[in-house]
Amino acid sequence: MRKLFVLVAGVAMIALSAPRSAQAQDKDIVETAVAAGSFKTLAKLLGDAGLVETLKGTGPFTVFAPTDEAFAKVPAATLEALGKDKAKLKAVLLYHVVAGKVPAAEALKLAGKGVKTVNGAEAKIMVMDGKPMINQAHIVKTDIMAKNGVIHVIDAVILPPTK
Repeated sequence: MRKLFVLVAGVAMIALSAPRSAQAQDKDIVETAVAAGSFKTLAKLLGDAGLVETLKGTGPFTVFAPTDEAFAKVPAATLEALGKDKAKLKAVLLYHVVAGKVPAAEALKLAGKGVKTVNGAEAKIMVMDGKPMINQAHIVKTDIMAKNGVIHVIDAVILPPTK
């Protein structure tokens, strides 16, 4: 029984990290995220910030997408303040976007280095304890392909450096 559990756990880890480039979709990044069902907060905030049409555009884009659970970790007062300041909200959301299509294999080659986000600030890609991260967020699922880019799922909202 233990061997079966280890085998199932190993297969699950491979399935979560395996590239899905052969499964490129007909949907754009926004449609793909909405269809997944676990990015309701992100989709709402993209609308509030006026970024939906941008991410439905030609791209390509790489989006490090926080799940609804990731947004639930953000203090309500912080989310409320961002909701009232469209410029700051836009800056935070664009900090999750990289211009170009950067699949997981390429992102891992950038480990230890900064990657320039559409926001203009750099985020750091790294591997800690064998797990890929961007800043303090773990990358929990990779290479969700869309017709205009790729989505990597993260477990925390990353914030741009303050000036």
